[in-house]
Amino acid sequence: MTTRKTGPQGWTPEQLGSLEGRTYVITGATAGAGFEATRVLLSKGAGVVMMNRNADKSAATIKRLQQEFGTDVDVTAVTLDLAVLDSVREAAARVLENVPRIDALLCNAAIAQVARQVITVDGFESQLGVNHLGHFLLCGLLFERIDASNGRIVVVGSNAYKMGLKRIQFEDLNFDRNYSAWNAYAQSKLAQMMFAYELQRRVRAAGSGVQVRVCHPGASRTNLLQDTASTFNKMVWSTLAPLIAQSAEKGAWPEVMCATEQGLRPEALYGPTKRAATVGPIGECPLLALALDQDAAAELWAISEQKTLLSWSPGVDRVQASPQRA
Repeated sequence: MTTRKTGPQGWTPEQLGSLEGRTYVITGATAGAGFEATRVLLSKGAGVVMMNRNADKSAATIKRLQQEFGTDVDVTAVTLDLAVLDSVREAAARVLENVPRIDALLCNAAIAQVARQVITVDGFESQLGVNHLGHFLLCGLLFERIDASNGRIVVVGSNAYKMGLKRIQFEDLNFDRNYSAWNAYAQSKLAQMMFAYELQRRVRAAGSGVQVRVCHPGASRTNLLQDTASTFNKMVWSTLAPLIAQSAEKGAWPEVMCATEQGLRPEALYGPTKRAATVGPIGECPLLALALDQDAAAELWAISEQKTLLSWSPGVDRVQASPQRA
């Protein structure tokens, strides 16, 4: 299938109808594209469960959204630190306890270009741990609820997947021998996308109705680099962003489209389509074959299960996860 015609302006939220009765779960929603995606979904009558690391920021974000949409707006928050697997398990349990349906899980949260190597409490390079492994575990723990809701999983990738080493460095996932902020970030985004396409294949083989879609925000003016990048990289981006980047609002449109639009292709990448897929109308973007490498994806899946202590066969067996750390 192909997405319906959207005209020269591409897909925009104006094409959305009512989303009343639907519930969306999104990670990293206190700022940037995650916050803007939340705004769009709420504006169409949906309920949104934000999964954020900082409870105080979540509370402030809810107040801000209530000021815009009214005090009865359906938005709640669950505290989640993707860098800590125990936190992911606890947050997933809270969602399963309180959220009866999930129409889409939007894996939006990310860290980028961490200046010096940081190892998480579970022993992972921080960008791989947060961007991929934390989301891998979250998707697995929530999969049955998403499946029962005939829902979707949206993975927010990045054009960085085709940069850096252009592969998963299985022999040194943590970059212990030669850490590079950029290469580690690129690997983490490639891992997210490989996981998503492998999940698509497994879901299809199992006959599950879950849709998995992959998008990227392009070059957007967000605070992604604020807490992690080197001073030099932050200065460079602050200079270039006003010239080459689009708004955070437009950066959110691809993930909202992937969470709501019918007729999108599974093994595709959606995002801005102009200026080397960094800005412009939202649609289908070129996708390099390296993201669809099935052998590498299968190896990544096995390693991800091992490191997160998750045994996951989508649509076939019940998910089993140990409460212990990897």
